[in-house]
Amino acid sequence: MSTRKAGDLSDLSVIGVDIGKDVFHLVGFDAEGNLVLRRRIKRLALNATFEALPRCVIGMEACLSAHFVSRTLRGLGFEPRIIPAIYVRPFIKGQKNDYNDAEAIAEAALRPNLKTVTEKSQDQLDLQALHRVRSRLVSRRTATINQIRAFLIEQGITVRKGLRALKSSFLAILEERRDEMSPRMRTILSGLYGDWLWLDERIETVSKEIEGISRTDASCANAMTIPGIGPLISTAMVAAIGQGEAFDRGRDFAAWIGLIPRQYSTGGRTVLGRISKRGSRYLPMLFVQAANVVLMRPHHWPGFSFGDWLTRASTRMHRNKLAIALANKLARIAWSVLRHGVPFDAQRDEIMVGV
Repeated sequence: MSTRKAGDLSDLSVIGVDIGKDVFHLVGFDAEGNLVLRRRIKRLALNATFEALPRCVIGMEACLSAHFVSRTLRGLGFEPRIIPAIYVRPFIKGQKNDYNDAEAIAEAALRPNLKTVTEKSQDQLDLQALHRVRSRLVSRRTATINQIRAFLIEQGITVRKGLRALKSSFLAILEERRDEMSPRMRTILSGLYGDWLWLDERIETVSKEIEGISRTDASCANAMTIPGIGPLISTAMVAAIGQGEAFDRGRDFAAWIGLIPRQYSTGGRTVLGRISKRGSRYLPMLFVQAANVVLMRPHHWPGFSFGDWLTRASTRMHRNKLAIALANKLARIAWSVLRHGVPFDAQRDEIMVGV
């Protein structure tokens, strides 16, 4: 690769952008692969800088602000491509620094068969934010409940398993065991209980907002016709993949979220291992929960188009393995429903075409 004089941008073909919190590093190549641009800019100078550059392909790693930057550059007439970081790594030369990262991004952006991340709309980002807030609140609530139980055990008090059991008996415990606890411990436990109630209220508020979106969005409504899938899974899918256009078939989506065995194959010999657990942990968790809901009601299985398969599989698989297999199938069906824009008919298999 040769290097032309910096500033000769007439034949600029691709720019790699290393996105930082306050500064961006740009590296650009012309059609022959010559380095013609190497610049460091402030985030606030993004629009002014790119307005003066020839329209070309812009590569950037998938990160927090990549979708915002992508929409901004697309509005200026560029062709942005958001690339997963794992696909950029093989192109890095030398030691890691911002300019080397930007150069690797630029080279990766021109690969013809490289899978890119679909640009998210503002509505998708809003919906994704709601799910992340709810997930954080649920995690905090679980931690608060566990801490309450731990402090009670330190006082020699045990409560049977379950959220409702602790909630219904907590105030009675504080009153009945008043003489066995110090005033300070009672104050600490009362404060934790108040935190719990506040978290319940916040989770309920966010959940209702998510449910409201699921009722008004056509894609979510179609996804909710699938057994076991409700407002949470349908909106999480729409937030993550939109209409699913980034995947050629349902099995690609299932592989993307990690609901397939890890593969290590060589010399024509295929070795399958444990579930890969690739990608986000949130969607696989939701699909496994949906699968467990379906497995709890075997009397409903005959009404599903995949009921015969599920009945046969239940006789030869452990329940946990069956749950993962069913979660994989539900994920593939959900992708097909989103991609084709039609509801799932439990009595017909036509919707499974292309899965």
